Amino acid sequence: MQIFPITYPIDVEQNSLYIGKQVVAIGDFDGVHMGHREVIGRAVQTAKHLGLPSAIMTFDPHPRAIMGQDKYTELLTPRERKMEIFSSLGVDHVYIVTFDASLMRLTPEHFVDHVLDKLGVESVVCGFDFTFGFQGKGTPDTLCELSHGKFTVEVVRPFQMNGEKVSSTLIRESLQSGDLDTVTRLLGRTYSLRGTVVDGDKRGRTIGFPTANIQLDEPYVVPIHGVYAVKATVNGESYRGVMNIGVKPTFKTGELKPSLEAHLFDFSQQIYGETMTVELVAFLREERKFTSIDALITQIKLDSDAARARLSEI
Repeated sequence: MQIFPITYPIDVEQNSLYIGKQVVAIGDFDGVHMGHREVIGRAVQTAKHLGLPSAIMTFDPHPRAIMGQDKYTELLTPRERKMEIFSSLGVDHVYIVTFDASLMRLTPEHFVDHVLDKLGVESVVCGFDFTFGFQGKGTPDTLCELSHGKFTVEVVRPFQMNGEKVSSTLIRESLQSGDLDTVTRLLGRTYSLRGTVVDGDKRGRTIGFPTANIQLDEPYVVPIHGVYAVKATVNGESYRGVMNIGVKPTFKTGELKPSLEAHLFDFSQQIYGETMTVELVAFLREERKFTSIDALITQIKLDSDAARARLSEI
């Protein structure tokens, strides 16, 4: 899969972007959830039918972040993770369009004429709620009107599960309520976080539960503070464990930035500086403050047993 970072105005020749006619799925696709996969899958399928390359056009940063919605500075699938998922879906090319003030001010007509037409699209696939152009005035109907027969537009209907529309917003809300079952169902996979193992306060080893302190490499949406059953991958090997996300109120007060500490079962390697990916399998309980270290140790043992039990089910 080829990745083309592009900015507006687009100079196709200078950036070697023109690859001939192609089928493009367009959207932000944060989360690459089941609804997004329907749009992308349709583009890949149409491209194969027409004998053309398939492509995705996505945006970075998230358009809503540029429009002042701070919560969108944290993502379900930051850029690197999103590219990995796109590649697994059989996409040939990805255009990562820098979303800035100049792009934000484009009218729908200019977006079609100076972005889509520049790339030579044969067909565009988008979701029913796709918007584009200044103040989101462009809709799929607008896109059809502005194509003037130069390219076709395929609009994918809402993707529903259990009678509810799958959306990134619903996934974010479910992460903040600890409803990992819904998150996993809507994503079609477990939610994961990735970061570098860094030095912590090393308190875990003194109470019999050494942990890997993970510093996130990208701006992920961090779920509700609490304890999770997890699967972790480091150095190509997979392990099971229990992870705490939070501010460790038993030891600290006034801490604002959450830490991620994973205790891996039957694991004793030194992995400082290594990259670890942690899949959140089950939410066990919310974070809370304990009256003593002994009470905390007792609870960690219970959490570990609960995590082992949940992980044995998969």
